[in-house]
Amino acid sequence: MRPVSELAIKLYADGADLQGVREMSRKPWIRGFTTNPTLMRRAGVANYRAFAIDVLRAVSDRPVSFEVFSDEFAEMAAQAREIATWGPNVFVKIPVTNTRGESSADVVRDLTSHGVKVNVTAVLSLDQVRDAVSALRDGSPGYVSVFAGRVADTGRDPVPLMAAAIELCGLAPNVELIWASPRELFNIYQADAIGCHIITLTDDILKKLALVGKDLRAYSLETVQMFRNDALRAGYTLPVPAKTKA
Repeated sequence: MRPVSELAIKLYADGADLQGVREMSRKPWIRGFTTNPTLMRRAGVANYRAFAIDVLRAVSDRPVSFEVFSDEFAEMAAQAREIATWGPNVFVKIPVTNTRGESSADVVRDLTSHGVKVNVTAVLSLDQVRDAVSALRDGSPGYVSVFAGRVADTGRDPVPLMAAAIELCGLAPNVELIWASPRELFNIYQADAIGCHIITLTDDILKKLALVGKDLRAYSLETVQMFRNDALRAGYTLPVPAKTKA
């Protein structure tokens, strides 16, 4: 099992806990950061801009993606231009459509042609990848974030879709593909095997990196010990019938 440090894929931390961001910023193998309004709300972030500025104070040397939250394209573009001013390492997340299912491709095309680094997010289909790559082509550096984990949640294997998405991104040298919303650590190896550029990792998956290559017998024993210890802590008992004499 190759250690993650030997893989070509770049690991980005995905979250909205400021202390966690600061901790991850001290790890050179974390190559970038992403967040979104849902993660920020769950983390109790009240002031969007203030949180973002604090993140950028902690992370000035690696890409950081922040997302717009308007549903109207004109306002979405205005928010994107504002967010882009917060730092030279900022990528602006633009959802692939608004809530009415209308494509944001024109907004993406305009922003990237005027120097805004765009991360097209919430992408789940190959047609959406194709449209996003077309909109980003020949502009500023950009990302296409395909939510491979959500694809898997529907019972579909995301690997063929992601492999095809890599080919489409190859048509635009300024565009990198992100394997977003992974569900397990093994997704890192799947993404690396097909040549995906980036994978985003939440804290629960980052914590599992220490398990890479772990001896399975030792892991089995630890699991047995966990079950035993939890049963003891819970005080579980079962009456055992007395043995009858022969």
